[in-house]
Amino acid sequence: MQDDWLLIQQVQTGNRDAYAYLVDKYKDRLYSYLYRMTGQQQDAQDLTQEAFIKAYCQLDKYRPTDAFLAWLYRIASNLCVDAWRKNKRYLKTPLEEIRLIETDTPEKAYLEKEKQDALQQQIMALGEEYRIVFLLKYMEQLSYKEISEILHIPITTVQMRIHHAKKKLRASMAQERSGRGAIYELLQN
Repeated sequence: MQDDWLLIQQVQTGNRDAYAYLVDKYKDRLYSYLYRMTGQQQDAQDLTQEAFIKAYCQLDKYRPTDAFLAWLYRIASNLCVDAWRKNKRYLKTPLEEIRLIETDTPEKAYLEKEKQDALQQQIMALGEEYRIVFLLKYMEQLSYKEISEILHIPITTVQMRIHHAKKKLRASMAQERSGRGAIYELLQN
């Protein structure tokens, strides 16, 4: 955090290389977060770039007591919510690409991909307020306090939204399993 503040001070005195270093340091994490939020590579790339541009233009508003990455997540989350409001297509769009986990057999690989696809579809179907906190908590591994600061909501609201998101995911995954149970049984035998 201290290193980021020193870099930001350098940027504010005209050192663009310092900002390039910050972008390089955080671009992958921010892109990954936005990709999971939108499910679209191109949109995640655009929002990542937009977030860094907005952060650069608003560096005078950055407080050194905040973590720079948390501040970036806040900007990115707000941009993502704005994009959702303009274009509702993100709400149920599955990811363009799902990474397969290495498995012993093609059947296991197929089943694992089916599970990943189903989970990702259920995450994408969550309302934006639940999806944001769920991804920040379980994909970005942020604390309740960090999520609270990023989204400017009370910690109890973060906890409640995560609880509801997990509850909705459990219910939708149980429904998904019961509908596909015959396929899974067939493939596992």
